Amino acid sequence: MFTSTTRGVIALGAVLGLATLTGCADDTPAASADDGTGPVSVKATDSACDLSRRDVKSGTSTFSVSNGGSKVTEFYVYAEGDRVMGEVENIGPGLKRDLIVELPTGKYQAVCKPGMVGDGIRGDLTVAGGAAAQVDEDTLLKQATDSYQRYVNSQAVALEQKTTEFVTAVKAGDVAKAKALFPVSRTYWERIEPVAESFGDLDPKIDARVNDVEPGTEWTGYHRIEQALWVSNTTKGMEKYADQLLTDVKTVVAKAKVVKLNPLQLANGAKELLDEVATGKITGEEDRYSHTDLYDFQANVEGSQAAVQALRPALQARDAALVTSLDTNFKAVFAAVDKYREGDGFKPYQVSEAEKKELSRVVDGLAEPVSKVAGVIAKK
Repeated sequence: MFTSTTRGVIALGAVLGLATLTGCADDTPAASADDGTGPVSVKATDSACDLSRRDVKSGTSTFSVSNGGSKVTEFYVYAEGDRVMGEVENIGPGLKRDLIVELPTGKYQAVCKPGMVGDGIRGDLTVAGGAAAQVDEDTLLKQATDSYQRYVNSQAVALEQKTTEFVTAVKAGDVAKAKALFPVSRTYWERIEPVAESFGDLDPKIDARVNDVEPGTEWTGYHRIEQALWVSNTTKGMEKYADQLLTDVKTVVAKAKVVKLNPLQLANGAKELLDEVATGKITGEEDRYSHTDLYDFQANVEGSQAAVQALRPALQARDAALVTSLDTNFKAVFAAVDKYREGDGFKPYQVSEAEKKELSRVVDGLAEPVSKVAGVIAKK
């Protein structure tokens, strides 16, 4: 499924759910028991994660999450092994966002993460009933998930290949080659980030920035090596981190090849990837040492487009006007990024505040129609 570890208050509205800004929550009452129909109300605070009910029917559920605390928070639905089934990130104090997710029968955990760190405030969530999966009832949605799975598989293969090349250069002490391969290898990770990040603690091991690392946990992964390459201009001491990175990437690749996705995960992942752009790439926080953020930016948008394109026939049948809007806004974002191309890659991401504002504007314009995709797909 889909998640993200990029931290920071979102500029456009992350994830993984249909993460749509729906209003203020400071006057929202604590979640209370309901009649078992409609959205599940989630009242998140700095010390609590109260759900209006913890038993839902199989199929599509909506969680309406309001943040009554003082910290930016996240809400997750975890399956066994902390596999992310759905999530919304960057819910600021006083705000409300919705997660639409398809859940088969089983045991889950509903989790709020005040401050967007740690294991979160957890509680059980039970899903019962015999609702048919969307892919079993809608041929177009079945075709969409099959198509996107093929895309994920192709990107996963390339991710392993390019990460192997990157690791080889690091271990050989070839700084110049390692620097050249760093953004290229990450491109494949960024395109399928919602899937890649959904497997427990693999994401922070691979992609955490230094400020995301839990106290007492060693900083590893791409950005640990990035710091050595650009700050110290060396690969010395990075051999063990390179080996661990490749091991972790191979594990992600193996899992990504066999994971079973549902249509709402595609829709939510498309939105999450744009949230990744807003929280890490436009701000320049992601690749803070190498300034290769535009490679990640482009890859996130390409991954979002791939998920939307897989869903295109179903979307066209349900809301043709939305498809037109999506096409227009994807084109606008790619045109904005193309201004920064240099050769086969991109210029270093060292841009003015005005340029950041313009990039935010076009990403905002795309995020709005993409945020509607999950709602359209959820309709029968």
